[in-house]
Order: sequence, then structure tokens, then C-alpha cells
Amino acid sequence: MLEGIKTDIEKLIALYEKEKSQREKLETELAQSRAANESCRRQIEDLEQQVDNLRLAEAFMAPAGSDSGAKDKIDRLIKEIDKCISLMEN
Repeated sequence: MLEGIKTDIEKLIALYEKEKSQREKLETELAQSRAANESCRRQIEDLEQQVDNLRLAEAFMAPAGSDSGAKDKIDRLIKEIDKCISLMEN
């Protein structure tokens, strides 16, 4: 009977160690995924900024008479600035 309890305890300890190892592995994977996600998010922001800059440059380089693109971009920039100001006030 005592031998059976020892065996059961050893099995429980082995299972605990296995689960602990699995948890540590998953925590590491989660941290790596979060870091990759943050990196991709920053890259997306950079690319969106580049697209905005290119659109703005294109709008200002458009031939005379087609200044609606520039106006739209300026309007968007003003709205974004207003949004930032309102966030700073809160």
C-alpha cells in the first residue's frame, strides 16, 4: 500500500513537472508572439505614415485645377490634429 502511494506521488510529480515545462514553453511563445505583434504594429504604422506622406506629396504635385486631393488631405490632417488636442485635454 505504501509502495502504491509512493508510485502515485512520483507520477503526480512527473505530471506536475511536465505541465510546468509546457506552461513555461507556452509563456515563452506568448512573449515572442507579443513581441512580433508589436513589431508588426509599428511597421504598419510606419507604412501608413509613408502612404499618407506619398498621398500628400502627390496631392501637392497634381496639376492645377485638381486641388481637391490636397484639400482632402489637409482636412484629414486638421481633423487628426484636433483629435490629438482633444485627447490631450482629457
